[in-house]
Amino acid sequence: MNLRNIAIIAHVDHGKTTLVDELLKQSGAFRDNQRVAERVMDSNDIEKERGITILAKATSIEWKDTRINIVDTPGHADFGGEVERILSMVDGAIVLVDAAEGPMPQTKFVVGKALKVGLRPIVAINKIDRPDARADEVVNEVFDLFANLDATDEQLDFPILYGSGRAGWMNHNPEGPTDQGLAPLLDLVVKHVPAPKVEEGPFRMIGTILEANNFLGRIITGRIASGSIKPNQAVKVLGQDGNLIEQGRISKILAFRGIERQPIEEAQAGDIVAIAGLSKGTVADTFCDPAVSEAMTAQPIDPPTVTMSFIVNDSPLAGTEGDKVTSRVIRDRLFKEAEGNVALKIEESAEKDSFFVSGRGELQLAVLIENMRREGFELAVSRPRVVMHKDEAGQLLEPIEEVVIDVDEEHSGVVVQKMSERKAEMVELRPSGGNRVRLRFYAPTRGLIGYQSELLTDTRGTAVMNRLFHEYQAYKGEIGGRVNGVLLSNESGEAVAYALFNLEDRGPMIIEPGEKVYEGMIIGIHSRDNDLDVNVLKGKKLTNIRAAGKDDAVKLTPPVKFTLERALSWIQDDELVEVTPKSIRLRKLYLDPNDRKRFEKARAAQA
Repeated sequence: MNLRNIAIIAHVDHGKTTLVDELLKQSGAFRDNQRVAERVMDSNDIEKERGITILAKATSIEWKDTRINIVDTPGHADFGGEVERILSMVDGAIVLVDAAEGPMPQTKFVVGKALKVGLRPIVAINKIDRPDARADEVVNEVFDLFANLDATDEQLDFPILYGSGRAGWMNHNPEGPTDQGLAPLLDLVVKHVPAPKVEEGPFRMIGTILEANNFLGRIITGRIASGSIKPNQAVKVLGQDGNLIEQGRISKILAFRGIERQPIEEAQAGDIVAIAGLSKGTVADTFCDPAVSEAMTAQPIDPPTVTMSFIVNDSPLAGTEGDKVTSRVIRDRLFKEAEGNVALKIEESAEKDSFFVSGRGELQLAVLIENMRREGFELAVSRPRVVMHKDEAGQLLEPIEEVVIDVDEEHSGVVVQKMSERKAEMVELRPSGGNRVRLRFYAPTRGLIGYQSELLTDTRGTAVMNRLFHEYQAYKGEIGGRVNGVLLSNESGEAVAYALFNLEDRGPMIIEPGEKVYEGMIIGIHSRDNDLDVNVLKGKKLTNIRAAGKDDAVKLTPPVKFTLERALSWIQDDELVEVTPKSIRLRKLYLDPNDRKRFEKARAAQA
């Protein structure tokens, strides 16, 4: 059977996973009576809840006499490491672009990587049925984008399709006809994407996607570069440097057939398959025949830009809600994650009770923490910090991001003001239709930490912000932080409604009555810029005097609720987020007030 390997790449929320759903339906991958969930490729719980793709996944469909292997990729820049890896597996790419929004920063990031490895993309203008669609302008923007990314003449001569992934049609004409379904897209893939290049020699494959399976152990997915492989065949694994990592036998070969993975007796060069049976080989390693002596070169991965400390939970409530609390189990979990996620970097601290985890952005690290808390882990995490570099002259460099904000015209002034306070440089301001404007900035990553929630507040929830790493530039100087101090509990126990009611003048609360608190835990946001220790356990003094109105029920303002991402970006350097399977608490790094004073004095002396 003929083979084609393609990736579907696009900005977050432009409809990749929905299009894959329709391709699977129309190619007959599902039985007529089969019940299929929406966005079938989003298998992870967090992916389903948030409606975003986090992990790259492969599937395959049969079209006429050709098997098309499709890789669905994440659309968020924080998970760009997944995209960089899978581009070595495919020979073509469908670049999906929203007919109204046009090419966004993440499209630029992924397309740049795809063009660099020589792929000739197919451009699909999706959501053509939107009332604000502007297909012709978007095609011109895509062409300009390709030209700016130094595309070759062949790559600039890209075929264009228009359609709607949700409605299940694509055509060479924006007006349709729509009755052909996605057949024009599949025919174009077979015609435009070259067959996989097959090299001479024995079996070789680069590991691209790693996952753990309770029955088969480690499963590695990749594209076979040369030769063929059968179950029980002897193989070895070579690292990037060519050193031998392990030798063993393949226990099972799984091929993608629709959304199922089926065991097969032999896999040939050019096909994308998953193999099981090896215990150490990981992503970017070369899996090969024992006769092979040289490792294959894997795609380079961009370095991490944000780091956080994962600390063993030492609060008075440690161990009451989770069952995985020791540094050993946290260490094992983090190193296991880093094996499959090449964009993550883990370092141990000298004290062995904390770990420095570096990644592409707060969302990537927040998803890791969310997964860990669902698995029963308890830990404390610090505020994200950017990864600085020094150039040859010793000058300090920091990561700069390209930020695109789509916002209603009436709110553009406050956005420009807030971004300039964060040392951002505006490079473009243009109308984007419907009384909205598109603002483009180059801003230090430091200044963007914690800005998302503030932006939504300033623009009444109408702004959409997209970010992408741009380059390292000279350090931009100090950036102002949070203006409010915090209210801290000065005792341990359960919060009392009466005490919270009397503290409301001091600022909004973030806890509810009856919630367990401890000394040094943050229970509210102070209306002033200093921190204040308060007593939330103080009940009402009972007397035998009964005055009118004395015993009215206490009416509390609902507390401010922090999501994990908002908590991580809101805290300061001397604060931590305590994460357990049931709770997200904010606390000071030093719980004892005397320790906090000593820490402040030491920091002031250093400054």
